[in-house]
Amino acid sequence: MALLLVPQMAFSQTSIQIDGTSSGPIHFNKKVFGWTDQVYITVYAPDFNSDPNMIDVIGLTSDDKVTVSTTGHSIPYQLVETGADTGIFTGYVILTGDPTQKGTTGVDGQGTNPSGIESTCQPVCGPTEGFLPSTGNDGITVSFEYTRDRTVTGSAIIKWNEGNIKWLQPNYLTNSQGVVEIIDPDMNLNPKSVDKFETSIWSDSDTGGIKLAMTETGPDTGIFDGMVYFTTDLKSSGNRLHVTDGDTVTAEYIDRTLPFPYSPSDELRMNATATIGTTVSPLDRAPASNPRILDSNGTSLDRVTAGQQIQIVSEITSNEKNKQPFAYLVQVQDSSGITVSLSWITGSLEPNQILTLGQSWEPKLPGKYTAQIFVWQGIVDPDALSSPLTLQISVV
Repeated sequence: MALLLVPQMAFSQTSIQIDGTSSGPIHFNKKVFGWTDQVYITVYAPDFNSDPNMIDVIGLTSDDKVTVSTTGHSIPYQLVETGADTGIFTGYVILTGDPTQKGTTGVDGQGTNPSGIESTCQPVCGPTEGFLPSTGNDGITVSFEYTRDRTVTGSAIIKWNEGNIKWLQPNYLTNSQGVVEIIDPDMNLNPKSVDKFETSIWSDSDTGGIKLAMTETGPDTGIFDGMVYFTTDLKSSGNRLHVTDGDTVTAEYIDRTLPFPYSPSDELRMNATATIGTTVSPLDRAPASNPRILDSNGTSLDRVTAGQQIQIVSEITSNEKNKQPFAYLVQVQDSSGITVSLSWITGSLEPNQILTLGQSWEPKLPGKYTAQIFVWQGIVDPDALSSPLTLQISVV
């Protein structure tokens, strides 16, 4: 059927990327859709370009019937030619989810669900704004009666996605702002509007934390941002979170719409963390410095005699804001690289504290030796707090 001088429909201004989801004349703009996606349909039907001077429509009669279906739901549809004499027909439907899948819990744990509405067509819907329910493990099919004895079909997958949560920066200063980002297309419940939900945020100083409003960055993006205001002086409230310098702040997202093989009742908790305060590089947390050799009286030595008791000494300085456990290790190797002595001290450093530490060693034989000084988090946790120091020792 032809339409006289119909202006370009609004949907035809949308760029439709044909990705080869079907080898026949029916194509979709994606291979996989979310359960509340906007689905663009393209049908290549040059035989139905009945008038090269007009814009034609398919789906209005029994001779060119178009049907759009998901599991258990189906609506008759019309598609409109993209322009006079193109033979390409397009339209879109909006998937509306299925509110029964999550029930009273909802997709956000607070009872929010998609609408699940289905269009009432009299006699057909389209070419835009048709509504069709779908589940999180579903498919969409378009059938087109190309001739009385031939029907062509095209299909695409509908599925839930596993979400992701992160802080946009790994570290924030006190009394500044931080941004949490959650990406989950399943929470884009209405592709025509900006969706919102809440997620949990807490700090070491306030483990109760807050509920942070997450707002979609735009209609149909499936990307949600929330801004947190960090405060050291005020209590947590609204989007304000009480912190202390050195805190870890945690953002949690509970994904309740998980892809197969998860079941609709499954949930997955995912956390993202950031730190608060001035950052210190790992090897600057407790750096060692000024390595030297002292005798039993504390006098500096340039040369050591075999059988002489000496101290291998250096200073370590805490650059942390909190108490820092440490292990101070001294290893001595001979000229062949064989370890002849290994000893250590463990303890903890107060913020900004400087300690002078030494380990004793008594060389048995003359020779050239190398002492190495390590500062670690602990003996069983060899996380380095400082770059190692090296000291050459000559024993006569």
